[in-house]
Amino acid sequence: MSDLDQLTQSLARNLKRWRGERGFTLDALAARSGVSRGMIIQIEQARTNPSVGTTVKLADALGVAITTLLDHEQGPQVRLVPESRAVRMWSTEAGSSTTLLVGAEARGPLELWTCRLMPGEGTTSDPHPEGTVELLHVTEGELTLLVDGLAHAVPAGTSATFEAHVPHGYRNEGGEPTVFTMAVAIPPVR
Repeated sequence: MSDLDQLTQSLARNLKRWRGERGFTLDALAARSGVSRGMIIQIEQARTNPSVGTTVKLADALGVAITTLLDHEQGPQVRLVPESRAVRMWSTEAGSSTTLLVGAEARGPLELWTCRLMPGEGTTSDPHPEGTVELLHVTEGELTLLVDGLAHAVPAGTSATFEAHVPHGYRNEGGEPTVFTMAVAIPPVR
């Protein structure tokens, strides 16, 4: 299955799911999003690949992130996304492209970090508030991600997301530096 086919199928499945969870009819979603009823039907039947603008309008109308509509794997507490499973959104013959690496549904403060771990080094974190989600992408080396006592190998080119309300940490068990980018989404104070 090509990236475009995978994207079209994921969008169809997730749009139906979120429209159903919100209790929106086709007409209600069309009115909220400004996307025609006919286009929504085509998207839900995986007969078209809409523009990024149309997808953003639908995500906004449903109150979810665009990554939630495009994500093709949902479920486990820790989810690794190898480079081969990242979703290419667009590309040009000259080589420009955008790729959705990993996404999670979160509201509240969002932090972006860059991290460098030298061989044999690591750091740990106490549990964050319930609902906190971390997303990371390894660009160099291999990261050992520790979540609630379990180790997950995250090689360069791979992305991961996990619920960070449990003890967690990051280690470099290799012989070269490990570099990764990390986003932390913290729930709003209630």
